[in-house]
Amino acid sequence: MSGHNSQYRNGRRDFFRLLTLGGLGVVLSPLAKSSPVSVFELTEQDKPSTNISDALKYARKPISMPGFFPGKVIRTEHSNCIRDYIPVPEAVNEMLKQSILSLTGERNLKKAWRTFVSPKDIIGLKINSAEGKHLSTNHDLINALIKQLTHSGIPLRNIVIWDRNEDQLKETGFTSAQYPGLRIMGTEQKDKEGSFYDKEGKLYGEKMIDPEWYYWADVEGHYDRNTIPYMINEGKYSYFTKICTKEVTKIINLPVLKNAGHSVALCLENLAFGSITNTGRLYGKFWHEACAEVCAFPPLRDKVVLNIADGLFGCYKGSPSFNPQYITPFRLLLVGTDPVAVDRIGLDIITAKRIEFRLQKEENPNASMFLKFAEDLGLGVADRNKIDVSEINLS
Repeated sequence: MSGHNSQYRNGRRDFFRLLTLGGLGVVLSPLAKSSPVSVFELTEQDKPSTNISDALKYARKPISMPGFFPGKVIRTEHSNCIRDYIPVPEAVNEMLKQSILSLTGERNLKKAWRTFVSPKDIIGLKINSAEGKHLSTNHDLINALIKQLTHSGIPLRNIVIWDRNEDQLKETGFTSAQYPGLRIMGTEQKDKEGSFYDKEGKLYGEKMIDPEWYYWADVEGHYDRNTIPYMINEGKYSYFTKICTKEVTKIINLPVLKNAGHSVALCLENLAFGSITNTGRLYGKFWHEACAEVCAFPPLRDKVVLNIADGLFGCYKGSPSFNPQYITPFRLLLVGTDPVAVDRIGLDIITAKRIEFRLQKEENPNASMFLKFAEDLGLGVADRNKIDVSEINLS
């Protein structure tokens, strides 16, 4: 697999130059630039109706969230995984290896990976590329994951790297040239001339959505011409991408450790807001419910077998806009089958960092609302006292 270090290839000098300049060249949708981050305080009176009951009608499977290891999180740190603001590939590979072995209890790495996937699976790696190359899922982590999967017998052709926006995938280095033999897919697409629309005036993204799977909420979405290509449709329906409904049989979720106001945009948010259309209407006060309820639908609930939260670098203020002055090397991975438990531990880490820098005095009591909603839907464990965290320290 071709190595790719473009995220931090210029090292410490350019990293701090970005801090000085405030960060340039980030490719974000118009929505991401203006998305509200005050995602709290929804009263029962304000809560709109949704079709969550439709999701709950489907029988669960053994691999359904929270997966094989509910309430278990592996927190792996490596003091030397970042040098001069550049990830060290060997260290990242070892972090991932030890995390998977610890999670499964296996001694053999191939057996550990075969707990979750088989050579017959089409495995979707759901990355996060929305905030540009300096805060996307790290390429060294993806390379380590692909290496370990292929060494475990997974054909390269059966691995798909995907996210919501095809342009953002390209801008953050997720291209066929960098990952030969894999498919790279996005729901929102352009043609070679740079247009979102075909000759008939239809969005290319429309062919990527599955009308049979949708999240309905009694909240209208209306967008201008510049924003609609990133939303694909308006109204009260959010359709799931065919990538998760038809293309892949298993999903490995790879979010980046970052805040969303006082909360975190981690496992559940990466899945929910990265897998459906018309998400602009779901931000603000309805964000918590949407993060949980969208993940309760079978295309996500029954396919996500593993969550690997990328905390090599993370952001503790300013997300969803790219704010390089708030990016810091956490030097860690959080790994588990339970996305709720992983998000809970991620929230602890971000909250601690925000308190350290006097951005808040204590945890906001509303910051974990989405976790409680998800727990009520059977997606995982939100109670910190019931989560088993195994810590691995490497150097």
